[in-house]
Amino acid sequence: MSSHWISIYVLAGMFVLATVLPINMGVIAFVGAFLVGTLVAGMNAKAIIGGFPADLFLTLAGITYLFALAQNNGTIDWLVRLAVRAVRGRIAAIPWIMFCIAALLTAVGAVSPAAVAIIAPIALGFAAKYGINPLLMGLMVVHGAQGGGFSPISIYGGITNKIVARAGLPLSETATMLASLGVNLSVALLLFFLMGGTKLLRQKADANGAVPAPRRGAHAAAFAQGGPQVFGDAEAESFAQERRIAASADGSLVAVAPAIPSDAGARLYQMATVLGLLALAVLTLFFKQDIGFVSITIGLLLTLMAPDLQKRALGQVSWPEIMLIVGVSTYVGVLEKMGTIDFVGHSVAGLTSPLMAALLLCFVGAVVSAFASSTAVLGSLIPLAVPFLQGDNAVGAIGFIAAMAVSSTIVDVSPFSTNGALVLANAKGVDRNVFFRQLMVYGAIVTLVAPVVVWLLFVLL
Repeated sequence: MSSHWISIYVLAGMFVLATVLPINMGVIAFVGAFLVGTLVAGMNAKAIIGGFPADLFLTLAGITYLFALAQNNGTIDWLVRLAVRAVRGRIAAIPWIMFCIAALLTAVGAVSPAAVAIIAPIALGFAAKYGINPLLMGLMVVHGAQGGGFSPISIYGGITNKIVARAGLPLSETATMLASLGVNLSVALLLFFLMGGTKLLRQKADANGAVPAPRRGAHAAAFAQGGPQVFGDAEAESFAQERRIAASADGSLVAVAPAIPSDAGARLYQMATVLGLLALAVLTLFFKQDIGFVSITIGLLLTLMAPDLQKRALGQVSWPEIMLIVGVSTYVGVLEKMGTIDFVGHSVAGLTSPLMAALLLCFVGAVVSAFASSTAVLGSLIPLAVPFLQGDNAVGAIGFIAAMAVSSTIVDVSPFSTNGALVLANAKGVDRNVFFRQLMVYGAIVTLVAPVVVWLLFVLL
């Protein structure tokens, strides 16, 4: 058995083990990366660690830390109320506003994870407060970001167009852009009505943003799992400072509200937080600064303004989800270095039937992109398709490029991709394990169905 097949079987075994037993898959993946890398691929520890996604780790940690600060000081709730007033209480409009904003950001050049990182925490905070299905809200944000991702001035669009031009293939920037937008918009519309959109159409908030019957437990969204076994002494200390315990007249203990000096002081802090979020958007979207470093820097500045009040924000960083994502990404990095990804791609591209080769390449692009970089997949698989995109029996190049673009990016709803991980890390008021399984099932469905659908739409027809 070749080393490539061994690494693929190990990956499948990870999924089975993580599904059957309550073990964080990231832990399993780190061990798998070590064992496969050393025993099968002959790699040393330094080479294995080279696959660790430091940028993704920093992005997830920085964003969840910053938005934990914003949640704790009431900024997210304040922004949500403003959004409700802006749409005159029409709750059903909010998921579509999030979809459109995410699409607009990526269409004008934002990196897809940056757009999702900025929009998802606010969108999911809104979902928790007003009883909207958090899975629906998270998916609307991701599909919006992917829908706008192939405009000629976008990151995905620019990279794909360069790859196609370098390969000497026919190019239609508009076709690729409309294909991505059309498919993601159609999926979002279907999700909206399958996941409670009809109920939202009948639901309206009053002028203060209140709804008649919010979902039970929704307002607990601001507080993460606690306890010394999770966060250690820092958590206990910050709870003591945030929620002082005082003796009432009858001798019982009561919780005192967090020590914000006054309403004016709280609003000033919230305004500073909003300015920080705006600075995050400007610096990452227009000046192309790293979103992880920027979010942690802004978080530190906000923390300096109220260090005692915000100590527990670090404990609210989604460490289990981060462990899962970076562990799987490290294993995929080992697969890339040992040539497994190229092995699969070349095996598929060597098939005799051009139509079947196109379908299988779309599948390979979808599966690999669910765990790794979509741009890297596009850059490696499109050149492999050149032989069956030319000649008498060639597949239509423009249609294939559109199909490959969509199938390689729509799967970013997977919890193992950056966008899916951001949605998972920022989910509010839900069981994270259940939410992870929901994202994983939906991601698996999209990975299996999307390549067939886009192949039928853009290649076969």
